[in-house]
Amino acid sequence: MALKTGLARALNVLGKIPLSVHQLLFRLAIVGVFLRAGLNKIASWESTLALFRDEYRVPVLSPEVAAVMASSIEVGCSTLLLVGLATRVATLPMLGMIATIQLFVYPHAWPEHLTWVSILVFLLTRGGGTLSLDHLIGATLTTRAHTGEAMHNGIA
Repeated sequence: MALKTGLARALNVLGKIPLSVHQLLFRLAIVGVFLRAGLNKIASWESTLALFRDEYRVPVLSPEVAAVMASSIEVGCSTLLLVGLATRVATLPMLGMIATIQLFVYPHAWPEHLTWVSILVFLLTRGGGTLSLDHLIGATLTTRAHTGEAMHNGIA
């Protein structure tokens, strides 16, 4: 019975970990993968172009266009996720990129892609959390709206 009570207590404590901690960790996990990949592409651009020309072969797009798009999404969206700015919007190009990679480049890598998609869908549906610029901006706008409303009503 003591084991059951101890387990219940431990699960209760774990259940109190704020969702914002998970959101921050998920953002950092995606940033760790995609920002590094984007910076590596930029650092050796000729190798990147060769990779897109010889291995990736994304349909419809030229290797140059595909390389620029991939690098821009990886660095730009990762940077937004890092600080939690436009979190939900930033997930969309990344999800599109993962779909392209899954369908046309590495279809056998679905377990890894599924992990990334799961994290990004969570961030898309739940946002960046309270440890994000999104939250700070939202709180500031809400405060200003309430302050402006109070001043307009002669309360403040």
